[in-house]
Amino acid sequence: MRTEEAEPREVGMEEFRHDQLVFPVTDTGPASGRVVVALHGFPEDRHCWAPLAASLATEGYRVVAFDQRGYAPGARPRPRLAYRMGALVGDVLALVDALGVERVDVLGHDWGAAVAWALAALHPERVRSLQALSVPHPAAFAKALRAGRQALHSWYMGFFQLPWLPETVLGVAGGAGFAAFLRRSVLDEPTARRYAARAADKRAIAGGLAWYRAAPTALRRPLPPVERPTCFVWGDRDWFVTAEAAERCAAHVRGPYRFHRLAGASHWLPTTAADQVAPLLLEHLAAT
Repeated sequence: MRTEEAEPREVGMEEFRHDQLVFPVTDTGPASGRVVVALHGFPEDRHCWAPLAASLATEGYRVVAFDQRGYAPGARPRPRLAYRMGALVGDVLALVDALGVERVDVLGHDWGAAVAWALAALHPERVRSLQALSVPHPAAFAKALRAGRQALHSWYMGFFQLPWLPETVLGVAGGAGFAAFLRRSVLDEPTARRYAARAADKRAIAGGLAWYRAAPTALRRPLPPVERPTCFVWGDRDWFVTAEAAERCAAHVRGPYRFHRLAGASHWLPTTAADQVAPLLLEHLAAT
């Protein structure tokens, strides 16, 4: 998909408001382009999408990424229930309404993928297609947690349920230990340092941890299958999501489905494997 204005550039929206919160936005690509809403995970922010946004914008797509609830200084509510899945999906719907479009292509990574799955499953009328990176349909992930090795890979999710201690541990020595952990999970050094610096601010890191603390509430209500065209990309060096969880995903998609297993790729696909992921996304978007 190309237009005459297909130069990668930032366009109109800088922020939007919902639920008395303010969300900063990075809006890249031609203003008239087909809208792709990009949702980051933990401990990321909207800037993780920069490499993929540039690739998609060059082909005429408008990529709109925002710092999700808990990550922006103006969007850090304290109550755990403020991070239930319905609230997270509501933020995305508010963005879509603010953009003035009926439907979007949604792209998510990590926790952002979980929100993208929920948006596509619960509000298919607002979604043209779904692109999920690293994290499969939540029902597939939940089943893998109950059987197999996924629970071992998700040990930190239990630790993050504790009050105040995770904030303290992640912020020790300005986040140096957290940065080292991220590097071992095959995240690049500059990005690991940037995320770890945020961990040194207890209020900032608490916003991301709140997603985990609200997760038990979210898992009580099973998510229905997705009927929109779906592309799921997973790296076989992912520290956090097992092959079993990834392979279970197909059972929870009823629409056209593409699964791409990237050899040698880690969990951090938007940052460290953008050159491999971009052609897969463009192919899927063009087909829908």
